[in-house]
Parts: sequence; structure tokens; C-alpha cells
Amino acid sequence: MTTIADIAAHLESIAPLGYQEDYDNAGLLTGSHSWTCSGALCALDATEAVIEEAVARKCNLVIAHHPVIFRGLKKLNGKSHVEKTVIAAIKNDIAIYAIHTNLDNVANGVNGRIADKLGLNNRNVLAPAEGGLKKLFTFVPTRYLEQVRSAIFAAGGGHISRYSECSFVSEGKGSFKPGEGTNPFAGSIGIRQEEPEMKLEIILPAYLEQRVLQALFESHPYEEVAYDLVNLTNAHGQRGAGLYGELPAEMEEKAFLALVKEQFGIPVIRHTSFTGKPVKQVAVCGGAGSFLLPNTLKAGVQAFITSDLKYHEFFEPEGNLLVCDIGHFESEQFTTDLLIEILLQKFLNFAVLKSEVRTNPVNYFIG
Repeated sequence: MTTIADIAAHLESIAPLGYQEDYDNAGLLTGSHSWTCSGALCALDATEAVIEEAVARKCNLVIAHHPVIFRGLKKLNGKSHVEKTVIAAIKNDIAIYAIHTNLDNVANGVNGRIADKLGLNNRNVLAPAEGGLKKLFTFVPTRYLEQVRSAIFAAGGGHISRYSECSFVSEGKGSFKPGEGTNPFAGSIGIRQEEPEMKLEIILPAYLEQRVLQALFESHPYEEVAYDLVNLTNAHGQRGAGLYGELPAEMEEKAFLALVKEQFGIPVIRHTSFTGKPVKQVAVCGGAGSFLLPNTLKAGVQAFITSDLKYHEFFEPEGNLLVCDIGHFESEQFTTDLLIEILLQKFLNFAVLKSEVRTNPVNYFIG
């Protein structure tokens, strides 16, 4: 039997909850982790209609990109679409799981899927997240080094950008004097002991601190493990907002806009004035991405695809960048397919379905 907790754990192995922005509300919003999952319905938004669809299709889990509960709810009396959705979920025992900015902030998440549609190569995070990393220093008897280091790697430590199993080791000698009631690894109670040791240094994501420390304690032969854990301000190479990369071939601006319209199936694109330069490097940010305009200019890209730009924000590129506002829903529409693919990597014993409800609240009149 697969539980909601099993599914949440898999999703969070791809997009950890610790990667969400401070203002966000990702994770399990209704229901219980202990429930057995009868089926998962994936959608961009959790609406009352999506809950009704889940009931009809015998799914007791809705996985949505956008959290339906974003701010605190003081009442549940059905006066808003949010309250109606939550009430429907609770009445029908439907769990709602949101995977929002944590999926935005991983390289193979929402923005990675946009980049896939455009065929972007040589991708980099546009605004790498600062902080969120720690460094572990510990001291291990020489012959136990590989045992401890491998355990920490298995717990998620030792990743630097696209590299894994990263560590630094230096040789030294530790001293300790066992006290009464101890069970020392080496030496005798009351006598100072010197032991050849290796100093081990490993970087880890802050959200994995407890898991890594548990691996350290379980694999280390000492009764009392000496270690230091410090916060780092380093940027996290594979975590952050937006992506940028290169098109397979240079394109004129109008041809690039035609490509975007075709790949995203959209009727209209709001954009800044043409720069007259061919497009080769492109930045992307699903959802509202105007906060990344300074990063796109610094990265030297020729085009930026995002949504929800305000009138005055179209002035900011000052002719140096083609900015394309393709719509919020349109920029994130492929997230549902991404979620299904992530689930099918591990779970084949229950239905994983794509919602057929159109949740985009924006409509276009073409005439």
C-alpha cells in the first residue's frame, strides 16, 4: 500500500520543502500523511471543480502546483473559492498537496520544463539561492573514514552544483581522556589517549541537517562524536529562481516569438520593443518573474520569457532585452505533465491522472 506520506517523501526528494520561499505554503494542506492513496490527480490549481473531478475519478489525492491555502484562513463558511475548495476536500476526504516555489527553485522543475520546450542547452540558474548550505567538520579514526564519509554521502551531503560526493580530508591526531562511566573506542579510563584521525569536511543543504547528523552518529565508531556545523553564505548552484540557456541556433526576434507561440499554444504575447538583435541566449521564469529583470540583464541574454509584468516594468530593459509576457497559466501549464512523470518514476501501483479541468482564470477574446 502506498500512503500519502510515501508520495510526499518522493516529491520532496525532488523539490524539498526547505527550498520554498518564505511566503509560500507548499506541502500537505488537507488530509493525512497516514492515508492510503487510492489515486493521484495532478493539476496546476486545486479548485472546487478539481476536487469534484478527484471524487468522480476515485482519487483521494490532488497534487497542485499552486497552494489553495496561501494565507491564513480565519473562517470556513464557503464565502470564497478557497473556502469552498477546502470544505469540499475535507467533506470528501481528499488530500491536497501543493508543490510550488520549491518546484520553481530546482533546476529540473518548472523552469526546466519551459527550457525543454524551447530546446535550451548549457543551462544555468539565473539567480542562485544564497544561504541554505552548511558545512560539517568531523574527526574520524583513519580506518573508519570511508564508512563515515559514505554514510554522509548517502544521507545527501557532499553536493556542489552538478558534482556529488564532494569532501575534503586532512590528516591529524586527536586526543581524549575517557571519564568514569564511558565506553571508549580506544584507550583506558582516566588516561589521555592519542588517536590518528582524519578531519572530514562536507557541504550539505541546511534542510538535511538532521538526516546527515543521524548518518554521522550511526556510522561513527566513537561514543561521543566531535563535530562542528557552520552556516555558509555560498550560492547554491542548482537551486534558485529562473534559468537561462542557449537556443540550438540563433533566431531573429519575430521568429523567436513565433516559436514561443507554437510551443506554448498561446494566442498572444505581450512583449517589449524589438532590439534588432538576434536571439541566442534565453532566460525563463515560470509565473511572475519581473523580479529577475536585473539578473537577465546581468546574464547578457537576448530574451526573457515570464509572466505578470506590470506596465512600468516593460520600460526597465531600456531596449537591451526582448521581454515576453506569455501569461501565468501558460508559462506553467506543463508543470502538470512534469508532476505525472515524477510520480511515475516510482509509483506504478495506483492511478496517476491529469486533471481535465481548465483552471486558467484568464480568457482571451481574439475577435
